[in-house]
Amino acid sequence: MLADEKGQSASERLQTRLEEANSQTRTSAGAFSKTMERPNERRRLPPLNALRAFEAAARHLNFSRAADELSVTPGAVSQQIQNLEDYVGAALFKRTPKGLLLTDAAQTALPALREAFDRLAEAASLLTAAVDGRRLTLTAAPSFAAKWLVPRLGKFEQAHPQVDVWLSAGMEVVDFATGEVDMAIRYGSGRYPGLEVIRLMQESVVPVASPELLEQNALERPDDLAHHILLHDGSPDADDSCPDWAMWLAARGIKGVDGARGPRFNQSSLVIEAAANGRGIALAKRTLAQADLDAGRLVIPFEASTAVDFAYYVVHPKAKGRLPQVKAFVNWLKAEAEAHEAALQTMDNGSGI
Repeated sequence: MLADEKGQSASERLQTRLEEANSQTRTSAGAFSKTMERPNERRRLPPLNALRAFEAAARHLNFSRAADELSVTPGAVSQQIQNLEDYVGAALFKRTPKGLLLTDAAQTALPALREAFDRLAEAASLLTAAVDGRRLTLTAAPSFAAKWLVPRLGKFEQAHPQVDVWLSAGMEVVDFATGEVDMAIRYGSGRYPGLEVIRLMQESVVPVASPELLEQNALERPDDLAHHILLHDGSPDADDSCPDWAMWLAARGIKGVDGARGPRFNQSSLVIEAAANGRGIALAKRTLAQADLDAGRLVIPFEASTAVDFAYYVVHPKAKGRLPQVKAFVNWLKAEAEAHEAALQTMDNGSGI
């Protein structure tokens, strides 16, 4: 035991040593250079395998489940825990008839240990990205990827031919802790703790229909919706401010139209495509429908735009923001989003929407 650790409690000794490990992770580059200059000066750190075994066992409160996660035997986990207890000079678990419990020392030190592992995983992902600096991995919702992002990607590839964009479209929220994804584009409230968050664009909802459908069946005012099929966007956005047909009709005092009837689609791009093919009238997200509006596949039959609370955001771990390919893509996204919103503003000023 070191001289300055005398008089410390077991909890304090464990916390001190794990904070040393965490501090080393935070300053790995500086610590590495100093070690190269003074090879005999090294921090005393506990064995990494023992720390991994402790973290897994503390999370499961079960040596067998921790062993399954680590692909070792329960006996190996027990031995690693014993090694760590010998190192810190304190018991880490209490064995009770109901199972394992953490000691006060272990409970105090566990958050610092988990933060250290998170930083190690982050550092490992940065090393991987540095080796393959040509690759940029990102995720986005399928509708946003198909209707807005992919049609514009060619511009980025022309400006940055050295970067290969790997895009994964899905509704699930990506776990950045795995290090496999550099960034994501999310549609939501903008509250994403622990991540760098940059707002790209706001969103609004407008009624849209194919011009061919309206030639066959006029739609000059909201009451005329009684003579049309209503198409429903059932995408799982959880945005209470985004109106469905029943809300939209009620807000305008329209009676005699059943806002619950009609086909429903689980992706915004599908309801837009259905409207473009003359299936009926849709309430569409303007950002996603704009390319079809510009192409003349869709029209907005009357001025009835509804702003919503959700917006589009680009998010990434802070460390990923240091990668040159991430910096380049974020800057490009921001420029594209600004140009998109400026174009919409010009259109709306001219049309009165």
